[in-house]
Amino acid sequence: MRKLGMNYGAERPEGLSDEERLARLAEYGFGAIFTGIGKPETIDALAPKVRAAGIDYDFIHAPFDGINRMWKEGEAGEEMLERLIVTAETCARNEIPIFVVHLSAGENAPCVNNCGIDRFDRLIQRSEELGVQVAIENQRKLGNIAVMMERYADAKHVGFCWDNGHERCFTPGREYMPLFGDKLICLHIHDNRGIYNDDIHYLPFDGVIDFHRVAEHIRNSGYQGSVMLECAGRGRDLYAGLTDVDFLKRAYMQADRLRTLIDG
Repeated sequence: MRKLGMNYGAERPEGLSDEERLARLAEYGFGAIFTGIGKPETIDALAPKVRAAGIDYDFIHAPFDGINRMWKEGEAGEEMLERLIVTAETCARNEIPIFVVHLSAGENAPCVNNCGIDRFDRLIQRSEELGVQVAIENQRKLGNIAVMMERYADAKHVGFCWDNGHERCFTPGREYMPLFGDKLICLHIHDNRGIYNDDIHYLPFDGVIDFHRVAEHIRNSGYQGSVMLECAGRGRDLYAGLTDVDFLKRAYMQADRLRTLIDG
């Protein structure tokens, strides 16, 4: 049975050590997590605790603040590339198999150009040297993803991260999985209200997204990895009255419901 996962800390626990938090995640049925990069030394300290809890550390989300600099000449773009390379190196050092990248951000993202392609080429090459997979996540610009997915079509360590919530609120009416589902290597699963640019990150089945269609896409792709929630957490309006344990229980129940839709 495929594992269920969620972004670490989404339940916003208070006063618990990492060991206690991870033990509770396992107790309530979660077998995988992901995190952002934060400080690499924090990942270095957390990763052994995740393994000791019997939980898979599926991937790290690379930094995306300033990601548009990758497509612009100058030192700021080189600094952004270095942040992404540090993410890849942190994954390799801690035996975390995948990191997720955005190619751009916002409605007025730079066009694909030689400067940015050169930087991503260097990132992809370094990731291959390290034995780490790169998952390109859908944002707003289909063209950016299409160009880069075609460029790296033969690179076995480059794949697709499907964010179904981004699809619904950033590019309504567009489906990414028929285009890139054969390269799917990880998921960001969440719900929202279908309002343009309102990426609210509800738990599945708490918004307007058709999760029967989500399940169909995942099933058709042949993907066998975890069902990974990317939820904004207990502070959101729907969940503000829940304890952290009640939030975990709800998250598990609704992730398991999606898993059942996928796998039967």
